[in-house]
Amino acid sequence: MRTLSICLAMVVLCAVSAKAGTLGTTVASFAVLGASTVTNTGATTITGNVGVYAGTSIIGESTITLLGTSAYEQTNGVAQTAQGQLNTAITNLGNLTPTESLTGEDLGTVSTLTAGVYTFSTSAELTGALTLNAQGLSNQTFVFLIGSTLTTASDSIVTITNPGANDAVYWVVGSSATLGTDTAFEGNILAVDSITVNTGATDSCGRLLASTGAVTLDNNTISIGCGTVTGESDSGGLNGGGGAGPVATPEPTPLSLLALGFSGIGFLRSKRRRVGSRKMA
Repeated sequence: MRTLSICLAMVVLCAVSAKAGTLGTTVASFAVLGASTVTNTGATTITGNVGVYAGTSIIGESTITLLGTSAYEQTNGVAQTAQGQLNTAITNLGNLTPTESLTGEDLGTVSTLTAGVYTFSTSAELTGALTLNAQGLSNQTFVFLIGSTLTTASDSIVTITNPGANDAVYWVVGSSATLGTDTAFEGNILAVDSITVNTGATDSCGRLLASTGAVTLDNNTISIGCGTVTGESDSGGLNGGGGAGPVATPEPTPLSLLALGFSGIGFLRSKRRRVGSRKMA
């Protein structure tokens, strides 16, 4: 019985839950990435690269201020690689095991969420304020898997509280995302189609990444630097700080767990034989 108990404990310890890692290193350098076009109107400030692939147009560059070492990557190998890593991230995040379905609920009425994988079978809306509480812990991941559209009302707010190092926020949108006027947003938007950011809206800790469509800006502030989120200076922009991309780790199969249990039994029996041999000697 004692051997069996130890074996079962080993099996429990080896059960692994699905979790997300970081974005690929190339796409992580982009604050804004479009597929068809990137278009800007008004005075927009961006910390992070701005790129497009396979489209050829970045419209309104003259009214965009790039900060730090940010650069334009237009229809080149860098933008192409970033698009490939974006598609991988969308796929891998989409394969994560859901924590809770929020279908039919306005995120503004949910009010506060802790780390987890939250799903919407169709559209998701935010009216008012949403708080993401990382509980002072590192490596906390918030993933929102949205079947169709993400829309925020004017003046909506996403706030990150009690962050730790390398926390992550991903909004995976099945079609298009629209941030309403003067929305204060946080996190990485990974849209299969397009992203529209209306006048005055901000994403001060994250990215706007569109896989097949356009990114449209209008007098916005977008930053992967996370300067306004206390404690997130080393988050890589919630979280794009290198790595091979988000990975869904599968649960062990019953057969693999059984094999692990038998290997544990074999190890213990072998150890007992060695101890018995020493006593006889």
